[in-house]
Amino acid sequence: MTIGERYTFDPVRLALRAGEEPEEGAAEAEAAPVWQLTDLKLDDFLAGAGELSQEERLALVEQALVVLEGNYAHLPLKIAMHGVNPLQRLRLLQARVLRQMTGTPDPEWEFHSELLSIFHSVRDLHTLYLLPRPFADTAAVLPFRIEEAAEADGRSRYLVAGVDNPALLPQDLAAVFVKGVTVTHWNGVPIGRAVDRQGARFSGGNAAARHSRALASMTSRSLVVHLPPDEEWVQIGFLDLTGKPQELRMPWLVLRRTVPAAPGGNGVTAATRGVDLEGLEIANIRRTLLPPEQAAAVSASAYTATGSFLWRRVTTSTGTYGHIRIRDFDLGEFQTNDEFEAALFKFQSDFVTIATSLPEDGLILDIRGNPGGVILAGETLLQFLTPGRIQPEPAQLLNTPLNLRLGRQAPGVFGAWAPSMEQAVETGAVYSDAFPLTPVELANAYGQYYHGPVVLITDARCYSTADIFAAGFADHGIGTIIGVDGNTGAGGGNVLHHAWLRSALEDDQGTPYQELPKGADMTVAIRRLLRVGGSAGVPLEDLGVTPAVLHRMTPADVLQGNPDLMELAGRELAALPKRRLRVSAVPGDDVLNVTLDTVGLDRVDLWLDGRPRGSFDIGADPAPTVVVPGVVSAGVIRAEGYQEGAPAAVATVFL
Repeated sequence: MTIGERYTFDPVRLALRAGEEPEEGAAEAEAAPVWQLTDLKLDDFLAGAGELSQEERLALVEQALVVLEGNYAHLPLKIAMHGVNPLQRLRLLQARVLRQMTGTPDPEWEFHSELLSIFHSVRDLHTLYLLPRPFADTAAVLPFRIEEAAEADGRSRYLVAGVDNPALLPQDLAAVFVKGVTVTHWNGVPIGRAVDRQGARFSGGNAAARHSRALASMTSRSLVVHLPPDEEWVQIGFLDLTGKPQELRMPWLVLRRTVPAAPGGNGVTAATRGVDLEGLEIANIRRTLLPPEQAAAVSASAYTATGSFLWRRVTTSTGTYGHIRIRDFDLGEFQTNDEFEAALFKFQSDFVTIATSLPEDGLILDIRGNPGGVILAGETLLQFLTPGRIQPEPAQLLNTPLNLRLGRQAPGVFGAWAPSMEQAVETGAVYSDAFPLTPVELANAYGQYYHGPVVLITDARCYSTADIFAAGFADHGIGTIIGVDGNTGAGGGNVLHHAWLRSALEDDQGTPYQELPKGADMTVAIRRLLRVGGSAGVPLEDLGVTPAVLHRMTPADVLQGNPDLMELAGRELAALPKRRLRVSAVPGDDVLNVTLDTVGLDRVDLWLDGRPRGSFDIGADPAPTVVVPGVVSAGVIRAEGYQEGAPAAVATVFL
């Protein structure tokens, strides 16, 4: 039995939260920084970096072969789409390390570089080599952020979107290098070309993802997934706010982790996660330089923070709408199922409370930069936005002997997939049967709460669970998707850490997973996700979710709180049908008097305690009171609204 199947949902408690005012300030309380700025220079750090023995290097290569050959769900796809052969490259590296056992080994950075290159060649942010200490506990940063905007003629312009800490800039330029200046060159290379060159080193499965990832990494590098920058300082050409050419030269700053990274094999959600580890790392790094309360004070967007959500009302030429940014689906680390249940319920109820407090004329959901998290959190949110039944995305394992062994010895996680993997010996099937990671009952446990039209904003840094959420939004026809990039990050897998896999096969038969040296780690996409609905069977990995409407961010969007993006979202919402279905009931003598407050509906069917009790046409009066006879008592009313025979809204009332 999986964690999702053990979860006990509470529809009555959620319904009560829908009428409350959203709590504020919860996000700040959760945002304790895990990084600390040091006085170290990059060259000082590198001089003190440790040395791996040849035996330790060999162990890393051998374990990489185990997980990529035995567990990696996307290996056939990656070989076909990107023309790579990571297994052969690993065998060549293995041979090189063995030859050097009695000779002079390559410098350690060269070994790390090759192993990183092999993992990056499959262009999968779920499948990573995580460097050992001290790299794992270090980051290299610059105290500002760069974002891309489009001019009226379509040309790209790279703007400083914010300076996290002006005191860290060279003193003579702190008053000049400010938010809004235009970056023109990076170490003498035109900035657009420099970003594209950086993108060639990254793991994004499509061009949009690689470009977006490279832009973020220009000023933030977590050394757990990347080697340190080649340069010890950067030289940046820019145009100040008057248009005058200027140059900024400054060294990379070094951050060290204040608390050890959470072990990847622990916690009850470890096997149900879909997350971009690097994206989470970058978010935590930026919080160190600019804490959330300071970020809120300087933000042009004027958000209110509640848990994982930032929300506000936005006024456009077509009306006033709600805007909710979902920062991530990462609920935290939990050692018990009860802790997870509480966190998941808070996440769900926070969303419902916020959404139902915002204007019913339309809702703008925004998952730009969302690195993912717990898959159950993402897929269970969809039900609140649609009258239809949610079909969670099914997942498959690659049919290998090692995955079959996991299916037999970890039945609570992989048991459903084991029979089809056993049959693969006879059928020759490449993949197992497909089963959802989110139980269907949980994905539909509560039903719809927001009835107005909804649009979803995506970018190329939406990844993993955020990809799954966007795919579900599209496949269930919930609303229009607006993309500021031509694709999402296209992370279509369920990721596991090497440590989790090692613990799953600790038995008398032994395990092929051996302990990794000096805190190194590996992650692997062990199950691939498939889309549903009209895209049923299409893998999410690399292909991602393409938006129905493309919007290139403007300078005003980057610097002034997304006004042009919000205006476009408002126009799209205004073009969608508006719905409302509110239900109230008063018991009478053996009858139930039900008042229906509707917009955009022509029929409502009523169910009492799971039984159909009548179908009522909505005529000229949009708020009729209907009488349901023969009712002595009732606990739950479910109203299903239709427009021209199609489901349009659902409401549930607890008496």
